[in-house]
Amino acid sequence: MFERGIEIKTPAQIETMRAAGLVVGETLEVLRSAAVAGISTGELDAIAHESIRSRGATSNFLGYHGFTGVICTSVNDEVVHGIPGSRVLRDGDIVSIDCGAIVDGWHGDAATTVAIGEVPDEVTELMRVTEEAMWRGIAAASLGGRVSDISHAIETTIDAAGDYGIVEGYTGHGIGSQMHQPPSVHNYGKPRRGPKLVKGLALAVEPMVTLGTAQTRTLADDWTVVTTDGSWAAHYENTFTLTDTGAWVLTALDGGKARLAELGVPYGGD
Repeated sequence: MFERGIEIKTPAQIETMRAAGLVVGETLEVLRSAAVAGISTGELDAIAHESIRSRGATSNFLGYHGFTGVICTSVNDEVVHGIPGSRVLRDGDIVSIDCGAIVDGWHGDAATTVAIGEVPDEVTELMRVTEEAMWRGIAAASLGGRVSDISHAIETTIDAAGDYGIVEGYTGHGIGSQMHQPPSVHNYGKPRRGPKLVKGLALAVEPMVTLGTAQTRTLADDWTVVTTDGSWAAHYENTFTLTDTGAWVLTALDGGKARLAELGVPYGGD
């Protein structure tokens, strides 16, 4: 069933999305361990490619509008869509890794930011705030609510934490039989607006937060998005859905159970 271009999945289709989500979650765990000083972003991409292939899935990034990687690797002031290649990670860097996979035609999509060795306290806090905002956005979702409830929770979490830039030009999104679908899930906004949150709707929630300006530009490669002032950025993402019993984070290995419990939110997974 489709409404306003929004795809509503059956329970069986959501189960397949969970399978894709687990491939993504497991691959990100492998990449977190592999992301150390001295490794190149291209080598991380090769690891991701093998991880996805070995789990019986395919990449939804590779070849997407001509993208040449299996993952996006965005380093320091790169916000999103960094192309893996020869760049070698150094102690003190951070790298945001965005990863997706397809199982039987259904998609999963998630991202995390990894510190390479020791980073300044303000960078560690940036990462914490961005991840917390993602989880609080998911926790704000409930059946009968609206998509902008997620947006409002993300924005208020970030604003309460300090003076950060919330990137506005790139958003979360619906996901299912395609990686990017309606509706857009903004990282700011007033609550109780936008499409209704219903069973069978799957959303990717992904705040992108900077230490400085929220303004960005795209490099000459037509992919890599950087901050205009050179400030560093963090990016976290999970795909989730809502069931009769609560939220189910399809790309989290535990379904989001632990973090949702910390936030006092019912868990909706199996």
